[in-house]
Amino acid sequence: MARPELQPGTRRHFPPGTRRRLLWPALATPGAAWIALLFVAPLYVVLAVAFGKLSPLFNSPVPVWNPLQWNGHEFGFVFSHIEGANGIFGPALIRTLAYVAIASVLCLLVAYPVAYFVARVAGRHRGIILAALIAPFWISYMMRMLAWVNLLQTNGLVNKTLGLDGLFPVHVNWLEGRPVVVVLGLFYGYVPYMILPLFAGLDRIPPNMLEASRDLGASRLETFRRVTLPLSTPAIVASILLTTLPMFGDYFTNDLLSGSPSTSMVGNLINTATQTNYLAPEAAAFVLLLLVVLIVPMLLYIRSSNRAEGARS
Repeated sequence: MARPELQPGTRRHFPPGTRRRLLWPALATPGAAWIALLFVAPLYVVLAVAFGKLSPLFNSPVPVWNPLQWNGHEFGFVFSHIEGANGIFGPALIRTLAYVAIASVLCLLVAYPVAYFVARVAGRHRGIILAALIAPFWISYMMRMLAWVNLLQTNGLVNKTLGLDGLFPVHVNWLEGRPVVVVLGLFYGYVPYMILPLFAGLDRIPPNMLEASRDLGASRLETFRRVTLPLSTPAIVASILLTTLPMFGDYFTNDLLSGSPSTSMVGNLINTATQTNYLAPEAAAFVLLLLVVLIVPMLLYIRSSNRAEGARS
């Protein structure tokens, strides 16, 4: 049977279900285009540089856009210099993993109690405390690190405090390449990024579940161990992911608080390579290697989120 023709001036009416199906893809289109423009396209440029070649005349990188013509010389060079007699990149990778792991644990030990207090205990003072927690985001990260440089100088406040304001002479040069200073700098710089996701996750736990646990005879510690902690696991994973991802690529903290090759991280190697023209393919290879490593915590986060959704359903 032939479909009736619409008369001029009449509007086509879609079923409500069809309108809903069309609405969300339409709303997601600008965001998808933005991601494609600012993530997918730059990632392809990095791939083209990493698998490209160097100009023999100017010794500058020449991107190769055709994947069929890519060559993995730079990847081979990076992998062959991670360990063994030529392992010049291995120590930086190990240091990065160690620094990020220690700083993340410190962040979690401080951030979780603070987030729990704000979500469960603060009450009507919650807004003021949240404003105080967000305050560090109003100050440039560079300015906060420069403040620590002033505190850690030989004649800075830290040495004066340790020497009881001149009673004992203390002339420790904290900025001469000490790993503990780099780790504490990472901890100080990124702990606010961990508090907020933890607060959001803890605040979403239904109070009736905690009350049910107490009504069944569980103590506060048992309620925390059996109810609060498992339900906040996705928030813990998300907060760790949110802090470790920028830590892995951080080079600014190490440059300001140490500046020594003995504490250099992967981010410092990438930054140094990008400043040298003929090392740009090597820097691109490092970026892709770091991307592959960071996929692992992303997969763990997705797995944790799926488990949490399955438990709720």
